[in-house]
Amino acid sequence: MTRGQRTKTSTRKQLLALLISLGVCFAAAGVGSLFTSMSVTTWYPTLTKPEWTPPGWVFGPVWSTLYAMMAVAAWLVWRRGGSEAQPALRIFALQLGLNVLWSVLFFGLRLPGVALAEIIFLWLAIGATARVFGRISTSAGLLFVPYFVWVGFAAILNFAIWRLNA
Repeated sequence: MTRGQRTKTSTRKQLLALLISLGVCFAAAGVGSLFTSMSVTTWYPTLTKPEWTPPGWVFGPVWSTLYAMMAVAAWLVWRRGGSEAQPALRIFALQLGLNVLWSVLFFGLRLPGVALAEIIFLWLAIGATARVFGRISTSAGLLFVPYFVWVGFAAILNFAIWRLNA
């Protein structure tokens, strides 16, 4: 195999890995949105929310951006490989699962109090993922910062909604 053929094969492998990473993250988003869509137009509008709650149209673009950033971060870690990549990607998978679970609890089961407890674990898992990703790739760790901040805000909003509707 010539050097050019190896480069082309490597580029294809990299692109395929990025597409898989995007697919996994947006599949998780899709599962979460199934539960969200069940309540976002029926139950959620009936809740008392704090005046600083963002308008509904903000959530879609923000979450789409965050899922894309998560996917790129995971891909950057995968590219580096090494002994640290697999444990880091397992922590990533855990936080992604917790992300979906929050939608199930808050919107699917309509349990803001239980969702509040769960989002704390999600936030901690995001922080852990950012930390281990950052050790492998500074860019991957930094890509998690907006997600960490947004979920921190979401936790505060979840708390406020829970308190206002208890």
